[in-house]
Amino acid sequence: MNYDRGMKKWRPFASMPEQYTGLQEVINKQAEVPQPLLTEEQMEQINFTLIEALHTNKQVYLTYYKNGHHITDKGFIQFVDSLGDQFIYTDEVFELKNKMRLSELIDVRFV
Repeated sequence: MNYDRGMKKWRPFASMPEQYTGLQEVINKQAEVPQPLLTEEQMEQINFTLIEALHTNKQVYLTYYKNGHHITDKGFIQFVDSLGDQFIYTDEVFELKNKMRLSELIDVRFV
């Protein structure tokens, strides 16, 4: 006879989900970083690289700031609107079009 069939395994933190959620929030808050302030020269370089990537169809690494974290993605630039503070890129993994604000960008480099 198999007594462990149907029995749940003991998970100490799962028995207190509120505490687990609270601990996870504290850990996430500690990992957050402030959004860096870019110089005028850095912003011009990012804009220049985006335009060049758009016209040459070269793949780029995009590093951007979102919810307290720096995120890097790889993709192809589809559209750039400097005055409207936005651009569209297609990511490499899912080949989805993503719309983003230029002000969220931290760095753009060619692959």
